[in-house]
Amino acid sequence: MSNENIIIEGARVHNLKNISLEIPLHKLIVFTGLSGSGKSSLAFDTIFAEGQRRYMETFGAYARQFVGMFDRPDVDNITGIPPVVAIEQKTISQNPRSTVGTVTEIYDYLRLLYAKVSTAYSYMTGKPMLQLSIDEIIQKIQEKYKGEHIHILAPLVKARKGHYRELFERYAKLGFEQMRIDGKLTTLKQGMKLERYQTHDIELWIDELDVNTTKVKRLKNSVDLALKYGGGNLIILHDDAPTYYSKNLMCEDTGISYPLPEPNTFSFNSPYGACPTCRGLGYVSEIDLDKIFPERSKSVREGGIAPFGEYKNNWTFRQLEIILQKYDLTLDDPIENFPDELIQTLLYGTDEIINVNYKDIGVTSDYQLNFDGIINIVNKLAEADNAMMHKWANVFQIIKPCPTCEGARLKKESLYFKIDNKNIAEVSNLEMTALINWIDNLPKIFNDKQNIIAKELLKELRTRVNFLLDVGLSYLTLNRPTYSLSGGEAQRIRLATQIGTGLTGVLYILDEPSIGLHQRDNQQLINSLIKLKDLDNSIIVVEHDRDMMLSADQIVDFGPGAGEHGGKIIAQGSPEDLINCDSLTCQYLSGKKKFAPKLEPRPGNGKILTILGASGHNLKNIDVSFPLNKLIGITGVSGSGKSSLITETLYPAIFNILNKSYHNCLPYEKIEGVENIDKIIIIDQSPIGRTPRSNPATYIGIFDYIRELFAQQPESKMRGYTKSRFSFNVGGGRCDTCKGTGYLVYEMKFMDNVYATCPTCNGKRYNRETLEIRFKGKNISEVLEMTFEQAYNFFDGQPRLQRSIKMINDIGMGYIRLGQSSVTLSGGEAQRVKIATELIKKSTGKTLYILDEPTTGLHFEDISILLKTLDKLVDIGNTVIVIEHNLEVITHCDHIIDMGPEGGSMGGEVIFNGSLPEILSIDKGYTSHFVQKFIAEQLGQQSIKV
Repeated sequence: MSNENIIIEGARVHNLKNISLEIPLHKLIVFTGLSGSGKSSLAFDTIFAEGQRRYMETFGAYARQFVGMFDRPDVDNITGIPPVVAIEQKTISQNPRSTVGTVTEIYDYLRLLYAKVSTAYSYMTGKPMLQLSIDEIIQKIQEKYKGEHIHILAPLVKARKGHYRELFERYAKLGFEQMRIDGKLTTLKQGMKLERYQTHDIELWIDELDVNTTKVKRLKNSVDLALKYGGGNLIILHDDAPTYYSKNLMCEDTGISYPLPEPNTFSFNSPYGACPTCRGLGYVSEIDLDKIFPERSKSVREGGIAPFGEYKNNWTFRQLEIILQKYDLTLDDPIENFPDELIQTLLYGTDEIINVNYKDIGVTSDYQLNFDGIINIVNKLAEADNAMMHKWANVFQIIKPCPTCEGARLKKESLYFKIDNKNIAEVSNLEMTALINWIDNLPKIFNDKQNIIAKELLKELRTRVNFLLDVGLSYLTLNRPTYSLSGGEAQRIRLATQIGTGLTGVLYILDEPSIGLHQRDNQQLINSLIKLKDLDNSIIVVEHDRDMMLSADQIVDFGPGAGEHGGKIIAQGSPEDLINCDSLTCQYLSGKKKFAPKLEPRPGNGKILTILGASGHNLKNIDVSFPLNKLIGITGVSGSGKSSLITETLYPAIFNILNKSYHNCLPYEKIEGVENIDKIIIIDQSPIGRTPRSNPATYIGIFDYIRELFAQQPESKMRGYTKSRFSFNVGGGRCDTCKGTGYLVYEMKFMDNVYATCPTCNGKRYNRETLEIRFKGKNISEVLEMTFEQAYNFFDGQPRLQRSIKMINDIGMGYIRLGQSSVTLSGGEAQRVKIATELIKKSTGKTLYILDEPTTGLHFEDISILLKTLDKLVDIGNTVIVIEHNLEVITHCDHIIDMGPEGGSMGGEVIFNGSLPEILSIDKGYTSHFVQKFIAEQLGQQSIKV
């Protein structure tokens, strides 16, 4: 029996209440329950952590000294655990060189395919390149120049500047006497050099001979020598007309040659393949003149040059004044009156001698002015090590496609290797549906030799691309940077990669793989998991999705509450078994508890915000209106343009207008109605802090008040402690060993850093003297260990603290601790803390809030609490835009904007823009069908369509 089950006895990690259970192997198991109920504690911090620890124990003593040892999870016993692979919602790589193609290894196979079977073309003539063996070169020379007198040359330099003195000296020492320099045969002399700043062609003279049957051996030796020094290339000169030959790839007409293709010829991460201008990034940063001179009607004194700001009495403005004097202008003249020559001087600098009039002393003199220019100043600061200077300079830069490779990332020669008239960059820009069609068509156009070589490569490519299609990512391209992917997209890519490995006997643990997936694609994801299970693997999915739960072999329901109120197994069995239990999950699955669709939406305030001509990414030059003082849902299949419209166009555009800033924004024509809002805030799932030192109490602003309370205690006053004594970010009161983190960090050679509890303070962050100060019997460390629920009662009589704490409790986050490290919060938890923080602030009633999939990590009951919270924001006059796939949220919205009809290039259009009752009467798009079906289920009807 133990071979067929994972048996867990006495698990107590985090809030788990000494639980014991058996999990069947070779099944699809769903862990569900309220947020904070203990699902991840069991799945990742117990089962995966123990599997990882056991793997480490298999290392030898020598290897273990580099990776250290992992602590055993707080569990009595775990048996039957197979090798474990965790596919978590980790932060996506921000490396701009990481793409969908590289992380899935599809691009690696594609590079190999191009290295083996592509055809090279000349970038000068467009004709196919030739590749000759040495014997073929000799044979062609003999046929073409039979009986003729020829010179044999080895090309050394082609159209490059330099004096080349060292080159001449090197070949003179090797015994060569002549070179052909810029078309003229020249004898080498000691100290000889060329004009440094002129472009030169240099060929090494190897031999001259008559081509006949008596000199075959001499011809062969001379050809060998020419190819050796010419890098595989040689030139035959006859009657001053050159003919080019190469054992590399060569253009007969122009003489240009390419090295033989290797996989790294097509790698933008290798100097052998990367574009030399952008170094393989595909884009360059340039100064945006509209950001340098945002309002040309202003003068320099008024801040018309944005990087310098308004007038200051410093040397920079004195230099500007001197430059303007030359053109009979002053600091008070508007920039729009400046001549082009002056603008160029301001941008690129000058070191000319300028006649300066010193008015103060009535003297005129010549002055050597060294002004670097605005562009050089900004570029220098953009490359500075100082993060603040770097961020400041980036404001004035704009990202543009590389002018050399035009975004293709590769050098020119690499882009002229083609298969089916497409280079590798063009193939990388195909969406997955088009890519699989291209791959399937290749055997028809390859010759027999190419088909033999490419057979296995095409099989691997076809398999991996199909895996991406199976998990609903048909709209992605191989060239898509991974930093632009959502958490759900990245997790599904990792899932597809794992399916591609073909491993068997493995336990996979996934964390909400359905994030960001439209209901249309949900079944594809479920089928992929079943396919992974059918390879004799076991799968545990931490999930809240209704369809995923109903497709599971077994559901494990955690609860009954969150945090200290959770940590128990309240139900375990098949989906059919759970219909009759009384847990919150069971009640929602069985229909005992339901969501009431908003069939009577709010009227709003009658004002409208409209964006016109949005055309970034796949948006089709669309106009979209947003009614204000409503809860607006943005829906559509994955890749349909929701994020492009809202987070990459609407948000930065309005933010730039309201704050006079210059954030990068996708193109649009104009926005109308911005005067109806005074603030725009995006509440995403990024961490509220990036180090173990940050915590929720600091983020929502109550930790300062708590430190003040401790500083006001009589004992603190006697000792002279101020509130800074109770900060773990500065010296004095914090533990000196861990510097107030409560952890020591051990750097692993080959793995992520390991955090261990500080042995001096035992994780309490403070030194002994600080911990002696108590408020209501508790020291500062014990207060930080309280949950928000406990803190509300503890701070009775402190209204400004209680108000903020109550807001956290009201959104269902009372189970988290005041001092809990922010890096331990899930994306959904971090987002809800941000929402609570906004509710704590005083509202103007004219704020536009944007939330991107706020239901991530939320149980049905948590979603109900979230919707009440969003209603509070709208009820006080604000507008909330929610990008969401969750039907419970969509049917609660006052207004719905559906994007589509498909993802990628087939999307980018507005399918529907109206209220919930109106969407029930349309047939366009996929969302309307699922909304109609969901509402019918909630109302207990066969159909809701009107």
